[in-house]
Amino acid sequence: MIDKVTRPIIIVKRRKSGGGGHHGGAWKVAYADFVTAMMAFFLVMWLVTSVNKEQRAAIFEYFKNPSMEAGQSVKAAKGVNGPGGASTSVINLGGGMDAPKTASKQETGMAAGSQPKMDDVEAARQLAAEAERKQLLSLLQDLRAAIDKSATLRPFKDQLLLDITPEGLRIQIVDAQNRPMFDLGSSRLKDYTVSILHELTSYLNSVPNRISLSGHTDTTPYVARNGYTNWDLSADRANSARRALEGGGLNAGKVARVVGLSSVVLFDQKSPRNPINRRISIIVMTKQAEESALHTDTQQVAAEPAAASTPAAAPTAAAPTAALPAATPPATAPASASAGAAPPT
Repeated sequence: MIDKVTRPIIIVKRRKSGGGGHHGGAWKVAYADFVTAMMAFFLVMWLVTSVNKEQRAAIFEYFKNPSMEAGQSVKAAKGVNGPGGASTSVINLGGGMDAPKTASKQETGMAAGSQPKMDDVEAARQLAAEAERKQLLSLLQDLRAAIDKSATLRPFKDQLLLDITPEGLRIQIVDAQNRPMFDLGSSRLKDYTVSILHELTSYLNSVPNRISLSGHTDTTPYVARNGYTNWDLSADRANSARRALEGGGLNAGKVARVVGLSSVVLFDQKSPRNPINRRISIIVMTKQAEESALHTDTQQVAAEPAAASTPAAAPTAAAPTAALPAATPPATAPASASAGAAPPT
């Protein structure tokens, strides 16, 4: 029997070479991302604390809409790429890396101290307009309360119409079927109409706004021998209302415009001969409407050539105002009125 030969067990230990630590190199990537994020965070914090309010707003706007493509947001952005697109706000921190920016005429004017920014002017104008609107609404409420309380105005509540228009607060005094504001075919005011206008005077004086007056007739034709028509009648009635207001204590210079509009602006379009179309309209004008009324003619005069400095022959008489004809209407319809014409209104 042959004995088995016992062979020795050989263990080979191989030492690994290379490698970057216990967990490989993945941690380095994560750490680099962390450092980058922290650097970006501190950079943003520095920007936020080192810029003024306008620059900070531009930074916020950029992070809201950083895309250069047209967006789909329902809220429009200030960028040129449409709603949701990138902002065009420029962040200029004064460093050498900042992109050059061409100064606009507006900014140049600001640097020279010549004029404020247009945005500031527009904002101030809107604030003034809003304050004026609130003042007119307050006057409207005061007038409505006065109509309910005043013994003079209450009986004519249905004939005093108040509303707010783009030109200002409008007060319309309209005719009723059995209670006209004027004598038939005349610019003579009824006694109660004078009382109404005197009652309104104190309220018109309570605001700095100037007023305009316009007279209106219905479409009933009124043709006299001397050519006196509804145009003349409406203008004379508006002028009579002006005199009554001034007689009641209206401040001097309060009236900015007096016009006669005949029947071209009907209150009741479906019934051109409805008595309500015969009315006096008083508008407490907004500042913008007042400027438009007062500066239209002066701007036209300014546009005239300088040759106007040449002396001209002095006129023998002043030209009559188109809105306020000098003719005085008769108290009743003239007998020579054209055949078929309806009674004057």
